[in-house]
Amino acid sequence: MNQYYLVPQLPAFNVSDDRAPLPITEEAFTELCSRFLEKEELETLQTLSLEPPKEAKSTGSALVDSWYQKERELRYALAQIRALRLKKKLDSSALNPGGDVVQVARTACGMDSPLAAEQYLDQYRLQVLDNLRPMNGFATDSVFLYGLKLKLAARMKKFNAETGMASYHKIYDKILNEDSGENR
Repeated sequence: MNQYYLVPQLPAFNVSDDRAPLPITEEAFTELCSRFLEKEELETLQTLSLEPPKEAKSTGSALVDSWYQKERELRYALAQIRALRLKKKLDSSALNPGGDVVQVARTACGMDSPLAAEQYLDQYRLQVLDNLRPMNGFATDSVFLYGLKLKLAARMKKFNAETGMASYHKIYDKILNEDSGENR
């Protein structure tokens, strides 16, 4: 179905601008979409996730199905590399990530900074989403694309070096305090 009334109401945002707040929350986006989408489309929208189901099954959206497949391939490639480093076997899977996905996973796993690796992976994810953009900007898949980008942007804004370091120190101090209590 075409969403000629919904799509123009969706505020533009720049995923890469980590300082600017998002112009719409995921909840407000879902509420707005609920006024325009059919029941099945709304169900698909409400189940959109950055983490795909382990088993591939059709969502009714070619865009969402493709996103989930690419994300499954990326996660599998990352798991393969981590398993090799730990000298562990990873269950064989029907997934056969392409060379580009494997290279992205290798690059991310080779980074010294977990934050930099996650930011690199998120940029790759944005590129995947951009490559999936439907030709018809008013298609329901365009709404799903917006929803996925909104979820990714919200997730990316949660990554902050200062907050991460503060959390690390809090956890580390807690471990040290627990350890001190045991040794008494």
